[in-house]
Amino acid sequence: MAAARAGGGAVLLRRLQGGGGGGGAFSGARAYSRDAEGSWFRSLFVHKVDPRKDAHSNLLSKKETSNLYKIQFHNVKPECLDAYNSLTEEVLPKLHSDADYPCDLVGNWNTWYGEQDQAVHLWRFSGGYPALMDCMNKLKQNKEYLDFRKERSRMLLSRRNQLLLEFSFWNEPLPRKGPNIYELRTYKLKPGTMIEWGNNWARAIKYRQENQEAVGGFFSQIGELYVVHHLWAYKDLQSREETRNAAWRKRGWDENVYYTVPLIRTMESRIMIPLKISPLQ
Repeated sequence: MAAARAGGGAVLLRRLQGGGGGGGAFSGARAYSRDAEGSWFRSLFVHKVDPRKDAHSNLLSKKETSNLYKIQFHNVKPECLDAYNSLTEEVLPKLHSDADYPCDLVGNWNTWYGEQDQAVHLWRFSGGYPALMDCMNKLKQNKEYLDFRKERSRMLLSRRNQLLLEFSFWNEPLPRKGPNIYELRTYKLKPGTMIEWGNNWARAIKYRQENQEAVGGFFSQIGELYVVHHLWAYKDLQSREETRNAAWRKRGWDENVYYTVPLIRTMESRIMIPLKISPLQ
């Protein structure tokens, strides 16, 4: 009898642990046992999350200004690029100079190396989202601008935009005399890494200031997220090469690259030529 009881106990134990044989009520016991064990096992690898008291945008952006930026990418039909540039140079400066519109042109370019037949426009809205909405509402009543958009649409293959904030540790993008070429380096980061990116670049930006090549640094708020844009100015491609090589000879620059490269999903470089109307020449 003792042996029988022992054998029965072993069978029951195997059933409760999910072993072979049996069904009905014991199948629920097996499932519960596996779920409980799996939950306990997974809990060993759960990372604790430190509570944050502020949004990433407030931690990284300039506190002393409430500027909002919009970057536009227009892919133009190849045969229409000259006409597109002429139309743009006729209409956009009027918005820039009209005090009734709370927006300023920061820079206007054609892509030279990178995606071809492309125009890039960077706007600043002084006053943040209220300024953006004020400008948009006024443009809806501006017949000249509406006609411009209609004519422009015939020249475009596609267009997209993003709303950006500027990093607190970067230079304010101010008008600059030329001639210069500009490099727009775009980094698409892994979600959740923006703070780490900002912490590293806040230390590293000092290595890229000697030739005044650092124009502006921005991160996306609306549109594709976790996107960073760094804007640089150089006299020419040879100057770009020499300036970038000089950074590698400074102790600390290699450390920034080492810690930030793993945060990147993809990266892109555009070499751009300013349009005649661009405040950044």
